[in-house]
Amino acid sequence: MRYVIDRFEGDRAVVELEDGSMVSLPGAALPAGAREGDVVCVSVDPAETARRRALLKGRMERLLKRKKTEK
Repeated sequence: MRYVIDRFEGDRAVVELEDGSMVSLPGAALPAGAREGDVVCVSVDPAETARRRALLKGRMERLLKRKKTEK
């Protein structure tokens, strides 16, 4: 997904999406140094997503196991 930074309004950035719609985002969500007119690309990182899901699954399993032993 790509969007163009249209303008800044205080701490918010108004961006134009690929379909032409306008959305307001927190300025902190943009890359450092982003300016009006810049094109920003957003993508999914499948490897990092899988790593984090596995990490969270392990945490949940440990918590559930601990709860069972506390009863």
